Amino acid sequence: MNVYDSQRIANILQNMGHIPTSNINDADLVIFNTCHIREKAAEKLFSDLGRINLIKEERKEQGKETIIGVVGCVVQAEDQQIAKRAPYVNFATGPLTYYRIPEILQKIANQKDMCIIDTEFTAESKFDHLPQNHSEGGCSYLAIQEGCNNFCTYCIVPYTRGVETSRPVEDVIKEAKQLVATGTLEINLLGQNVNSYHGEDANGKERNLAYLLRRLAEIDGLERLRYTTSYPADVNDDLIACHRDLKKLMPYLHLPLQSGSDKILKAMNRRHTSGQYLEIIDKLRHANPDLGFSSDFIVGFPGETDEDFQATMDMVDKVGYIQAFSFKYSRRAGTPAAVYPNQVPEKIKSERLIALQDKLFALQLNFNKGCIGKTMPVLFESKGKKKGQLFGRTPYMQNLHAEISEQYLNKIVSVKVTDANTNSLSGEVI
Repeated sequence: MNVYDSQRIANILQNMGHIPTSNINDADLVIFNTCHIREKAAEKLFSDLGRINLIKEERKEQGKETIIGVVGCVVQAEDQQIAKRAPYVNFATGPLTYYRIPEILQKIANQKDMCIIDTEFTAESKFDHLPQNHSEGGCSYLAIQEGCNNFCTYCIVPYTRGVETSRPVEDVIKEAKQLVATGTLEINLLGQNVNSYHGEDANGKERNLAYLLRRLAEIDGLERLRYTTSYPADVNDDLIACHRDLKKLMPYLHLPLQSGSDKILKAMNRRHTSGQYLEIIDKLRHANPDLGFSSDFIVGFPGETDEDFQATMDMVDKVGYIQAFSFKYSRRAGTPAAVYPNQVPEKIKSERLIALQDKLFALQLNFNKGCIGKTMPVLFESKGKKKGQLFGRTPYMQNLHAEISEQYLNKIVSVKVTDANTNSLSGEVI
């Protein structure tokens, strides 16, 4: 979602006549787009702001002005901290109101010493104010839903992104067609809880994600569809049928479990049990036996015992994930879990994370090595690290490198997998 928002902010600025630069010392305007899911990200922001302020002071001595802005969830949660710890910031706005950046920059131009902080939760949709989107390459993100109503006890998103809102069906279709017309082959639909999508169609009828996927699959020139991030309890039979029926829907699904312990899931306020999660996995695999799953895991949630952690390890074995993201529990001020008793010591969190990641990485490596000798369609997205090499992704979201001409950039090419490690594949173009 933040990548999508950053691209839209860039669209806004380019429409104003701004030109991107790769040299931070040349920048008249620097904007940080932030995430507040984990504490480390927020602290990194303040470190980076201090670094940019030094550049700002150097440029000031040269008679050059530098405007510093902060956008996103950290602003929504810590606007007063930004004002206190980084008073040299010129403006800060939340993730729902960055469309106001042109207006903000105009105010700053008129009053140089002004600091604008905008964290208002507006009834207006930011999507109604954003400029027309266009392709950034063969793969594009497209936000269809924002906010969350689940209020998992560890998560700050409902407090920074607000309640769930869904874009109208025709607005999404229009943006998708524009992306395809400008070069996109793959669209990844985005939402904090994407499969709770409930946008209205042209007749005012509320539609679900399955309906939207089927409509998008009809777009000529669109070769691939994905969606993220899903909430297990909102996976319905209509959506499962899409994984059976739509060839454009990639055989990879990110379905966060968080914990294998029902006790911990309840404490997290997750609306599913481990058993219900497995039932959903079974239904999806019955619909598409080739489907591969990834997940999110939190270890060391308050009250997690050795038995609870073992339940998570057991679930990993039962599902057999091909990829996963795992983290130590991070206390976020303002969330219920931050004040829960029985906080797990950092040492135990670290030990459990290492054990879980060892298992997850072993599964990922095993899946990747199982692809050796297979021919897979790869969408090449960028230049590789070596000369004459391109980087792309398989249908299973695996990174793949191959020696291939740049003329195949942003194209889907058949590649035979020749080697594999935990994080990437190598291949030869067929």
